[in-house]
Amino acid sequence: MAKRNFKFISLISAVALILAPLQSATAATLKIAIVYAEGGRGDNGVNDLAAVGLEKAIIKNKLSRLDVREQITNGTLGDRITRVRFLAKNNYKLIICIGAAYADTVKRIANEFPNTQFAIIDDETVALTNVSNLSFANKEAFYAAGAALAAASKSAKISFIADKSDSLAGANLQVFTKGALSINSKVKVSSLLIDQASVDLIKELVENGNDQIFSTWSKSDLVISTVAALNSKSKKALLSGVTPDQFFLNISAGKKNQYLVMKKRYDIAVEQMINAEVADKNILDILDETKGIYGHRYNLKDAGIAIALVSGASLPAKVQAITSAIKSGKLKP
Repeated sequence: MAKRNFKFISLISAVALILAPLQSATAATLKIAIVYAEGGRGDNGVNDLAAVGLEKAIIKNKLSRLDVREQITNGTLGDRITRVRFLAKNNYKLIICIGAAYADTVKRIANEFPNTQFAIIDDETVALTNVSNLSFANKEAFYAAGAALAAASKSAKISFIADKSDSLAGANLQVFTKGALSINSKVKVSSLLIDQASVDLIKELVENGNDQIFSTWSKSDLVISTVAALNSKSKKALLSGVTPDQFFLNISAGKKNQYLVMKKRYDIAVEQMINAEVADKNILDILDETKGIYGHRYNLKDAGIAIALVSGASLPAKVQAITSAIKSGKLKP
């Protein structure tokens, strides 16, 4: 009887050994896709940072590159829809779209393919349960950035520059100003809405003594190149901005003309989304219960958004105290 049991157990063990590789192979065939913004890899901006997260996830989860597809759009709505629908039809279980410009596309295709998981980076407008809106707590960072620029200004004159077409410019300016005033109640905050023809207006800000400038303009290096051209040994203004949106901060006008960067960690968002999918989990925090919007809003506490000095030095102690208060929840910008 003992021999029969041994043979039976041995048979089960043998079957288990045969099935184990099959199960692993099935798990390894999880198909994941990432759809970049225009330009794809090599943009020194949003796409390259998203790709960093993708590479980390591939290595961490031992994914086969044959099961990871990367797509690039030409920027039109029709092209975005065609590419994302193609991926959904071909059984990619997770499709990550880079940038808010994909919002309309994700709404349409996620409705068509309810069993496919989608993620959109830097947006929180898609109200579907199979969509993870992975956005950033910009208010926290703008408040902290305003405080940092006010602390660094020698003239007590700082400015905020935004695109004329940016619907959030007013709200961002308001929270930036609150942060600045929390450090120095006497600091003067100037604001400027610009387009490509605004060189003279930017020059005027610098000539009027604004020595710290925060800009969200992302269409070109117009602001930083204009500021850099005006700088001299006797008079200097420093620019702060947002990465990876402003790809040119990494390649133009030199670090010597920059003070601070607000970092939106696309890489963390992409990596964590893939990790969750591999673990058969999801990222669906409630972002807006009334509208039914789910995902995650990366913040200062989880380091999904951050501010840092370009020099690599630590933030001033007063600014560190403000960021700590925001992280703990004691301060809500």
